[in-house]
This record gives sequence, C-alpha cells and structure tokens, in this order.
Amino acid sequence: MRFVRTFAILAVALASGAASAQPYPDKPVRIIVPFAAGGPADIYARAVAEKLHAALGQAFVVEDRPGGGAILGTEAVVQSAPDGYTLLMMSNTHTVNESLIPDKRYQLLRDLVPVAPVNYSDLVLVVHPSVKANTLREFIALAKANPGKLNYASSGPGTPYHMAGELFKAMAGVDIVHIPYKGSSGARTDILGGQVQMMFDAITTMAPNVRAGKLRALATSGKVRSTVLPEVPTLNEAGVPGYEAVIWLGIMAPAGTPKPIVERLNAEITRAVGDPKVKAAWAEQGAVPMSMTPDEFGRFLREDIEKWARVVKISGAKPDR
Repeated sequence: MRFVRTFAILAVALASGAASAQPYPDKPVRIIVPFAAGGPADIYARAVAEKLHAALGQAFVVEDRPGGGAILGTEAVVQSAPDGYTLLMMSNTHTVNESLIPDKRYQLLRDLVPVAPVNYSDLVLVVHPSVKANTLREFIALAKANPGKLNYASSGPGTPYHMAGELFKAMAGVDIVHIPYKGSSGARTDILGGQVQMMFDAITTMAPNVRAGKLRALATSGKVRSTVLPEVPTLNEAGVPGYEAVIWLGIMAPAGTPKPIVERLNAEITRAVGDPKVKAAWAEQGAVPMSMTPDEFGRFLREDIEKWARVVKISGAKPDR
C-alpha cells in the first residue's frame, strides 16, 4: 500500500514537472492594443502577430481596447497573469503618460517589463481643405490672428498626436484648442468632415487622404522628408526650426513575466521586423523597424519618459479629463 501511495505521489510530481516544462507558447497569446482599430498600433500589432504565429505555431490574437489615452487597455495587461500569454502593444503615449497622468493606477516600468520595440514613423500635420492656409507659415499666421478659434484633434490625452500638437503650439507660439477623442477613428472622421481644422496623424494612415485631396498636408514631423510624402516639407523646413516628433511602437508584458519568455519573444520580434520583405513593405508606408534587446529597450523607455516630461512641463499640457 505504501508503495502504491509513493508511486502515485511520484506520478503526480512527474506530471506536474512535464506540464511546467512545456514549451512556450502552448496556447493562444493575446496582444492588447489600447488604441482604436485601424490606427498604426492596430495595423502593426497584426503584422507582428502574423509573424509570431508563423514562428511559434500558436495564434497571437490582437484585441483592441481603446480609451483613456491608452490607460484602459494598459490596465488590463497590468492586471493579467505574468505568464507571457497577455502582451501590450504600446507607444510613446505610454512614456508621455508617466508625467502627463502621474496619478494613474500603474507605473510603466514598475508594472510592465520591456520586451521589444517594433518600429517608428513620422507624423504629418494636415488641415481640412476649408482652412485658408496652403503652407505651414500661412497656417501659423492664421492661428496667431485668431487665438483660441482654431482647434486640432487627437486620439486622446498623451497620445503622440496630442503631444505633437502641444509641442507645435509651444514652438510656433500659437493658441489652438485641443479636442481629444477616445480613439484615432473619431478624430479622423471629424477632420475629414471639417468639424476640426487640424490634426497630427501617422503618415502611414493619413497619406491616402492627402493624395485623394480630402485633406491638405502642410508639413511632416521628422528630421528629413518622408519617402511617402516627399513633396511635403518638414516642420523644421516649413517654419518651426528644430521641431521633431515621431510615433514609435513596442511590446511589453506584465511585470514578473519569466525572463526566458521575454527573451524568446524579443528574439522572434527582432527577427520578424528585420525580415527584408517586412522592411521593404514598411518603408513604403513610412515605417522604420527598430531592434533592441529587452535591456536596451528599457533604457530607451526611461530616456523617452524623461524627454516627454520636459515637453509636458514646457508646453503646460493637461490630460483633458
């Protein structure tokens, strides 16, 4: 009888050990996108998910949870089990929120761990065709002549689009009212309809509207002209010297996620974004792949938090809530 009991205990222990030794992943993985569907984060999360599925043999399911300037979806990830089966597609919205919304219920580098960056792309400043300005200088003159009467849309407080607008206001010396939306879709719908006059948006999603004549592009936000809209000058060229703002994307996981899982994901994401076909396809969209180790990405995040803390202080940006 004692032998049977010992054998049973041994069998349970062996079964438990075998279960814990199963390779990651052994079931579908969620990638939560705390932004609206159709925006850059959603688009590139799906591109990364497809590559991870092919490499690791399990489904990587993208789940859009917009709202609260990315806070609602991020909180869902923070509250998830740190087992590698819930990931966050994040952006510089998150590094901005560390100073813009300091009273939120999580801290980025305390409650999440860096996995890997994905890519970055320039923004484009667009206006509705009804706006009587064909160049950035004309728009700045119009805004200065009508303080507080023009407005600009963003996908929510702390998003790259919001902060690009606040940086523009501070550097150009104009008073333009911020109209925050719960996601990019609503902001784009209203600028296309003329309910708002201006918006900073990702070139990857706004270029088709510019080419179709639905919106007018006045400037792009990078150091050099975009290959997607090469005819459009940078803000630096067009009247705001020294201006630069981009949107970048990356993957994080709940704090406590096992290091081997983080490293496995980092290796596969780095391999995916470095694929020559991926790089070529993204270049046509104005996106540039980024590759870093988890530690390097962590340092990048800390530096970006410090950068945007300075911008928040200088611009006087508020969370609009």
